[in-house]
Amino acid sequence: MFQVDENYTRVSEFVIVGFPGLQPEYFGMVAWFFFFLYMITVVGNLLLVVVFAMERSLQKPMYIIMVSLALSDIGFATVALPKLIARYWWNDGALGFHTCLFQEHMVHYFGSLNSLILMSMALDRYLAICFPLRYPMLMTNKTMTGLTLLCWVVAHIFPAISTINFTMMPFCGPNRIIHAFCETMSLTPLVCGDTTRQFSAAFAAAMFILYVPLSFIIFSYICIIISVMRMASRQGRVKTFSTCATQGCIISIYYIPRFFIYSTPYIPNLTMTPDKRITTTLFHSLLPPLINPFIYCLRTKEIKQILKRWVQKRGSIRPTKHALVATVTN
Repeated sequence: MFQVDENYTRVSEFVIVGFPGLQPEYFGMVAWFFFFLYMITVVGNLLLVVVFAMERSLQKPMYIIMVSLALSDIGFATVALPKLIARYWWNDGALGFHTCLFQEHMVHYFGSLNSLILMSMALDRYLAICFPLRYPMLMTNKTMTGLTLLCWVVAHIFPAISTINFTMMPFCGPNRIIHAFCETMSLTPLVCGDTTRQFSAAFAAAMFILYVPLSFIIFSYICIIISVMRMASRQGRVKTFSTCATQGCIISIYYIPRFFIYSTPYIPNLTMTPDKRITTTLFHSLLPPLINPFIYCLRTKEIKQILKRWVQKRGSIRPTKHALVATVTN
């Protein structure tokens, strides 16, 4: 399959370069930026998970999806960002061969998982709005939990195609990855030999896992819009459209940049510099996990009321200054 010398020395480690055009004097600032981005992402999504675990009133199908998305976002940030932060903080961008392949698999795994979760979210909204009377029977907590677990398992299938291919490919030359983390597009140029067939298989898998769910999402939103337009209540139409517009923004941020990144090699006269490609990848990969807790949770009336109740309860427990003075006097 690959014409290389049988006695070649296989690469034992890869080096994450990050932004090739970034000057060293900005390394510390970039490291702090990604560190704060990571902390905000993890804390924000972890807050949702804690609220869901402590409040039984939130244990409904819609919130099961939100928690699944929050856990996926935490997972992706934890897989992708620590090594990038270490590269700019301590100039430590080295990754072992199998560690890099593990990161490559998990990066694409969480991307596939998010695509399936967004499809599940669209399915839930479709059933809730288009079939409101049958929704309680069609979408129970048990059904949604099973669907969510299925997404977490199925999401491994398509990234495994490229990961298995990479384990059988010869890496005998350069080991510098011009990217923020190990992923298919950055590893492919480092393979010794023709990778057209393997890249085409990975591209086909990526397009399938991304755009089959997107097709269903578009279909479901068309049906939702038609149902909403038939509503007699203007307030109900505005509320539903607001929810759909919010989710539409997240879906657009998630899908559109991915399309350009994966399609660049196949579109004539369309090229992207390494810095632009890395920036675009980080934008669509890190922005949704950062803002998802605020969009899906803080705009949700039930969660806002719970957080407000927690704050008020904490304030009522804290003793006032007058109470402390009275206690000391007595």
